Amino acid sequence: MASILDEYEDSLHRSVSVQQSRASVGIPHSGYVNARLEKETPIFNKQRIDFAPPEKINSLVVSSNQLCMSLGKDTLLRIDLGKPDEPNQVELGRKDEAKVYKMFLDHTGSHLLIALNTSECLYLNRSVQKVRALSRWKGHLIESVGWNKFLGSETNTGPILVGTSQGQIYEAEISVSEGGLFSTNPDQYFRQVYTLEEESGPAPVCCLEIERGIEGKFFIIATTRKRLFQFVGKVPEGTEQQGFSSIFAVHADHLPSFREFPANLGFSEIAFYTPKLRSSPRSFAWMMGNGVLYGTLDYSRPDSILSDERVWVYPPDIDITVNKPISIVLTQFHFLLLLSDRVKAVCTLNGQVVFQDLFLEKFGLLTRMIKDPTVQQIWIHTEKVVFRYHVQRESRDVWKMYMNMNKFDLAKEYCKDRPECLDIVLAKEAEHCFQNKRYLDSAKCYALTQNYFEEIALKFIEAKQEEALMEFLIKKLSNLKPSEKTQTTLLTTWLTELYLNWLGILQGDPSQRNLYLDTREKFRTFLSSPKNKDCLFNNRASIYELLASHGDTEHMVYFAVIMQDYERVVAHHCQHDEYDEALNVLSRHRDEKLFYKFSPVLIQHIPKKVVDAWISMGSRLDARNLIPALVNYSQSASTQQINEAIRYMEFCVYQLEETQQAIHNYLLSLYALCRPDSLLSYLEQAGTNPNRIHYDLKYALRLCAEHGHHRACVHIYKVMELYEEAVDLALQVDVDLAKSCADLPEDDEELRKKLWLKIARHVVQEEKDVKKAMACLSSCALLKIEDVLPFFPDFVTIDHFKEAICNSLEDYNKHIEELKREMEEATQSAKRIREDIQEMRNKYGSVEPQEKCAACDFPLLNRPFYLFLCGHMFHYDCLLQAVFPNLPAYKQAKLEDLQKKLAATSQPSKSHHRPKDADTISLGKGQQSREQIKADIDDIVAAECVYCGELMIRSIDKPFIDPQKYEEEMQSWL
Repeated sequence: MASILDEYEDSLHRSVSVQQSRASVGIPHSGYVNARLEKETPIFNKQRIDFAPPEKINSLVVSSNQLCMSLGKDTLLRIDLGKPDEPNQVELGRKDEAKVYKMFLDHTGSHLLIALNTSECLYLNRSVQKVRALSRWKGHLIESVGWNKFLGSETNTGPILVGTSQGQIYEAEISVSEGGLFSTNPDQYFRQVYTLEEESGPAPVCCLEIERGIEGKFFIIATTRKRLFQFVGKVPEGTEQQGFSSIFAVHADHLPSFREFPANLGFSEIAFYTPKLRSSPRSFAWMMGNGVLYGTLDYSRPDSILSDERVWVYPPDIDITVNKPISIVLTQFHFLLLLSDRVKAVCTLNGQVVFQDLFLEKFGLLTRMIKDPTVQQIWIHTEKVVFRYHVQRESRDVWKMYMNMNKFDLAKEYCKDRPECLDIVLAKEAEHCFQNKRYLDSAKCYALTQNYFEEIALKFIEAKQEEALMEFLIKKLSNLKPSEKTQTTLLTTWLTELYLNWLGILQGDPSQRNLYLDTREKFRTFLSSPKNKDCLFNNRASIYELLASHGDTEHMVYFAVIMQDYERVVAHHCQHDEYDEALNVLSRHRDEKLFYKFSPVLIQHIPKKVVDAWISMGSRLDARNLIPALVNYSQSASTQQINEAIRYMEFCVYQLEETQQAIHNYLLSLYALCRPDSLLSYLEQAGTNPNRIHYDLKYALRLCAEHGHHRACVHIYKVMELYEEAVDLALQVDVDLAKSCADLPEDDEELRKKLWLKIARHVVQEEKDVKKAMACLSSCALLKIEDVLPFFPDFVTIDHFKEAICNSLEDYNKHIEELKREMEEATQSAKRIREDIQEMRNKYGSVEPQEKCAACDFPLLNRPFYLFLCGHMFHYDCLLQAVFPNLPAYKQAKLEDLQKKLAATSQPSKSHHRPKDADTISLGKGQQSREQIKADIDDIVAAECVYCGELMIRSIDKPFIDPQKYEEEMQSWL
């Protein structure tokens, strides 16, 4: 396998030159097809408003979908863009030559300020139709207004800031409700708070903006033609309604911080960008003489809100002396400059012009450009035409700019939904990291790209960055689909080879111990990864070969455990004499087959622990499969070691209650070999019922005989009911044992007598003990003195038997007397029986004419009948019908046979001369008489009353209604 991987690495070098025509041997390239099916719409999509003004447009403002424009000298047109078909026209009511200089609309679209060139100012609320003059504002040419976005409402502006052409900043407040609809003074107050100056003196206040930061801090931005001022301060909590005087008062004696540029347009304009769902701007763009100052707004800074400032100079075709910009609008990534005949969009990321829109001369000169901050729409107007720009997918190409600026995280953020662009960014980032020798970061990025696998792998190989190559392969492997099995196999095998090489290098260097441990942990994580499990399992033979080729037995065992190849693990431990470890693996995973396979080896070295493990497995192990291991072990072991085998066999027999004959036979053999005392107790505990004994009786008998265990043999003979053999063998051991055997055949007196005679003969002839022989007579009632006398020799005197002979004669006399008494009792009993029979023959009963059959309830005397002692009377046929179904089968057959014979005897004889006593004579040789047949029928049918006898008791569980006729009976009751 290692040589295959080496060949593959060599092939990578050859693959680069033939990439265009090769069939990939590794991970195939599947790049994205970057094709556009239709022309993509521009970011800034212009739309001409279908509106023909009756007079020229002087000024136009829009906010919160509310558009206001000044037409001609005295007309004001208000349009709710949500209802464009319902415009509202308001007359200013001026009779003089005053013209509209500028208009200012707040962020809610409710408050409109109209500055006149006669240094007057008018006010119009969205909810009213009449324009009001602001008397306190008279004498000031208004250049800018800073609206209060935090305290303003539809009827009240809250404290606002007003900038004039003379550099003064005033604080004012306008209220419709407090001033009243018919009041001439809607302005609540109008007081000066500061004056802006340049090096030449007071300068017009071109722009004003009020923003609130954290912890109640306010930031006020004010611009002149060349300077940008910042006023920073806190308004005490609860005094916000009192205005911003306290902030300006701080700078009464010294200038606030400002930015100044030398060039001068004669005016300046600042624009802000506020993202959706936010109330505060995020960035700004200040159009002044030297270009556009662009930056972000950081509200956490203590003294200045402006951050990340940079100046983008105007494009080369803009000459501020001839063709100066008129207005500026800021979007998320662009600022738009309005010139007299065109609009230019400049990217705020790189300062490049990305969009230019030239207007036809017939529309006239462009006058002003504004943006509705609520809906992010841009409006441009000339004196005759109004245009609107929709901003569509402004961030579509931002990823390229961030990528070229090496800001790869931002680039990926803006193309995460466009995989073809994300692939380009990742490839560029990977190349950038590789050039800067950040190989691991480069590998992570390369793994996410669709670049050719061979190219990337070759780059890391040539740079001798094996760790980075491993990282690349790991990431590539994690991105493969389950269906890409070939590629998964290749990467998995290659990574295993690389890990083993790297671990081999690190293991030999003591200074790299920590790195070795870290790499080892990564390798083990790789081997145990659930995603790689199937691939590693299917190719485990190759992995084993790699591990073996590197001599890494530690990870071979680890891998085998992961693959649940416990057989290999146990075999490894056994080969290295690590028997305890092998047993631990078996005990932990409890695989019966592995126990059967490795127990013969383990029990030779750690018998006690092995037996403990077997016992812990309980009934999961089949002891029969362990007997070979125990047999091999017991043949070569000492008696003390054999005790372990006995301990397990006893556990199986007594705890698990095993009934397998092989187990009991083996335990019996161990007892016979080493524990004779336990042998007899085992046999006695097993009992004497052959059907309940689990060992082989013949095998046990042969085994006990071979080892000379006679008492055990006697017990086995008794179980086998070979009492003669048991007594013969017991006499060789103990006469008392023989006596216990002789009494066993309780049902066979002849055999018992024979056995006792054997004992008596042995006592007389072998032991020559007359007293003991006489004791045998008293132990067995079947033996008599005359049975024993033949065994004694002739020289024995009668004195030894005198007592026994007298006792025997007395017994005979007693027996004779008992027989006489029994004969007399039998004679008396026979006499009483004859008297009873005679009395029964003379016994009778009377039947009244009105008596009825107990079964059919018809008159009894109409047909043959039976009369019982209990008083019940039945017709013959009724009684037969009641009794017959309850008779046993053999009696039913006999009754039918008797009825046939009785019917045969009732046939008339062919002879005209019939004997008088025909019923009493024999019907032929071997045949019964008619009276005898009737008597037999009576014995069966009329043996007892059907209502009072055993028949009624036996039918106690019989239902009253036949189940087959139950439905019919039930219907009859309805």
